[in-house]
Amino acid sequence: MASSSSEGKAAAGGGGGPGYQYASYGGYYDEERRWWPWLVPTVLVACIVVFLVEMFVNNCPRHGSPLRGETCVAGFLHQFAFQPLRENPLLGPSSATLEKMGALDWAKVVHQHQAWRLISCIWLHAGLIHLIVNMLSLLFIGLRLEQQFGFVRIGIIYLLSGFGGSVLSVLFLRNNYISVGASGALFGLLGSMLSELIMNWTIYSNKAAAIITLLFIIAINLAIGILPHADNFAHIGGFVTGFLLGFVLLARPQFGWMERHELPQTNQPRKYKAYQYVLWIVAIFLLLVGFVIALVMLFKGKNGNDGCHWCHYLNCIPTSRWKCST
Repeated sequence: MASSSSEGKAAAGGGGGPGYQYASYGGYYDEERRWWPWLVPTVLVACIVVFLVEMFVNNCPRHGSPLRGETCVAGFLHQFAFQPLRENPLLGPSSATLEKMGALDWAKVVHQHQAWRLISCIWLHAGLIHLIVNMLSLLFIGLRLEQQFGFVRIGIIYLLSGFGGSVLSVLFLRNNYISVGASGALFGLLGSMLSELIMNWTIYSNKAAAIITLLFIIAINLAIGILPHADNFAHIGGFVTGFLLGFVLLARPQFGWMERHELPQTNQPRKYKAYQYVLWIVAIFLLLVGFVIALVMLFKGKNGNDGCHWCHYLNCIPTSRWKCST
């Protein structure tokens, strides 16, 4: 779980990103505005519905709590009451309920061939607080991206980033551990915003301000991930996947191509610049190689920490105030 925020993208003239020059070209502005965001609100509603189903299945008053002497929180909600705070401080169901409904579990994925958990865990949330933070982040980041690029591209980035986050998470956090949440998918959207900025570098006027702002937001979110109980491997896996997918899916045509009908036939420009094609090819290659290697390692039962003895610090850094053993 992580609270993600996005770069402010108020355009000069009311269009795209910071200092985005296409705003002065009516044709492109119209193209951006024609996308009506419906996928992101649908995902939000789906996650809320799934959480209600979690609580219905959990049924704290009936199934009770393994902690003796503890009572359900908000008992007036009856079947939808939360587990005791000592068991789940995020106001949610028990770990057993989450595991039953599809939480990410290394042993079940590898030894019981339940690979579907790599996707199902994206739609589950550990508690009401977890759900609210992630859904606010989704609205803040996803709505603007869907308005600019449409539901197909943003939907692909969201799902594949969530999958990439799950794969990296289960490779490095194995036994006695379950994971749920949309944080990997949300970090994928953040990563795609960064690669979109790089991919379309020539059409931004305030380049330095845009990239510094976005890098600062990403750094803050990843720093939060090194605290206990936050799955930073899911964040990193989702971010890298979304970053590479952004090069593949979020390229914008160059200026001249938008006004090609006004130019002589002999001066017709190419739709994309050479560096955009290069980034597209490199990103496709890295995505394919990365997923193949990670999935082969996963289903062979490999532990990612065996080849990287310091990687566990990416997920949690122990201090005098907390431990990282659980």
